[in-house]
Amino acid sequence: MQSMYNKDELLFLNIQEATNKIIAISNEFTSIDDFKTHYIHYDAVMMNFIVIGEMAGKLSEDFKERNSSINWFKINGFRNIIAHDYFGVDDVVVWQIIKTKIPELKLFIDSYLNL
Repeated sequence: MQSMYNKDELLFLNIQEATNKIIAISNEFTSIDDFKTHYIHYDAVMMNFIVIGEMAGKLSEDFKERNSSINWFKINGFRNIIAHDYFGVDDVVVWQIIKTKIPELKLFIDSYLNL
């Protein structure tokens, strides 16, 4: 039996799931100071950023070119920063990405999937 989805679509669904998790977890907090004191939640969000970056890095060049409104290179680069310099990550930048870039990515995903 053949899958209903191609490789890019499966990767994209993983990005969607991780994006939704980041939004759900972070919506419980009103500030970066509050958020970072809840280290389990903070770490869960960071792990989902890694998932998004991993999946973005595996998308085909064709998919990325057809959907160039998203900076896939920057998403994968942020994953590398988190994975390799975890304690050097700027919390203010993380919070800004959560509050601005993640909702933009969610809108793109929802539009792409026609939700």
